[in-house]
Amino acid sequence: MTEFPGFGSMLARLLDHGELGVQELADRAGLTPDEVRAVLAGETPGEGLLRRLAPGLGFHAVDLFILAGLVVPEDLAPLDAAAERWVPYVVMDAVHLPAPGRHELLQLMCSLPQEERLSGFAPKRLAPLADSPGGQVIRMLQYRNLNWMGMAKTLAVVTPTYLSAAMYGVIASGRKELTPRLVTDFATLLGIDIREVAALAGVVLRELPPPPAPEAVDAATLLWEARRLSAAQARHVADLARSMRGDSRDGYLVNLPGT
Repeated sequence: MTEFPGFGSMLARLLDHGELGVQELADRAGLTPDEVRAVLAGETPGEGLLRRLAPGLGFHAVDLFILAGLVVPEDLAPLDAAAERWVPYVVMDAVHLPAPGRHELLQLMCSLPQEERLSGFAPKRLAPLADSPGGQVIRMLQYRNLNWMGMAKTLAVVTPTYLSAAMYGVIASGRKELTPRLVTDFATLLGIDIREVAALAGVVLRELPPPPAPEAVDAATLLWEARRLSAAQARHVADLARSMRGDSRDGYLVNLPGT
C-alpha cells in the first residue's frame, strides 16, 4: 500500500508541478514565506493556514483538509448527508443533456435558497479509510455526497472507469493502488487538474490525457454545487434533470462524455 508522505511533502510536489516558488505562494495566500517553509518542513498546518493556502494553490479548502488528514470544519462540509441518494442522478441525467440543459440545471441549483444545516455531516464508512492516495481520493468524493454506489454509478457514466461499488471500498482501504486510468477519472470528477492528482498520488502518467469533455467538466461542477443542497432540494433537481431527458430517460449510457 502506498502511503502519503505527509502534507509538507505533498505541498512540495504541488509547488514543483506548478513551478511555484515559496514567495509566490505566500503572496497568493497572504502568508509569510516562513509560514510556508514551516509546512514544507513538516509542521502540521492549522485551520486558518489551510483556508488561506487553498485559493493560492487553486484547490477547494475541503480537499486540503482531507489531504492534511485533518477534521473537515462543518462549514466546509456538504449540507445534508441524505442528499447522497439523489446527487448521483443529478449528474448522470445531466450529462445526457445538451449544454444548455446542463447549464439550466446548474443555474437552478445556484438559485435555490440556502437551507439551515440540521446536523453535522458524517459520511457513512463501511470500512476504514487508509492513509493512502486511494483513501484520500475516496474521502474527497464522499465530501461531494457520493457513497460507494454513487461513485460506481457516476464514474461509470461520466468516465471510462466501470467498477463495482465494493471496489471503491477496496481502493479506500489502500488494498488497490491507483492507476493512471483511475487518477485521470477521479481527477475529472473532482474537478482537479489531472497532473496535480497524479503528482499527489505519486503516479506517473506516461501520456498526458486530453482535456476532459465539456460534459465531464459540467459533471464536476454540478457535483460540487450540489454540496449546498438539502436532500429535498437534491431530489427536486434530480427529478427535473430526469424529466428534461424526455424520451431518452429510461437508461444511462456508460462513458458518455466525448462518445
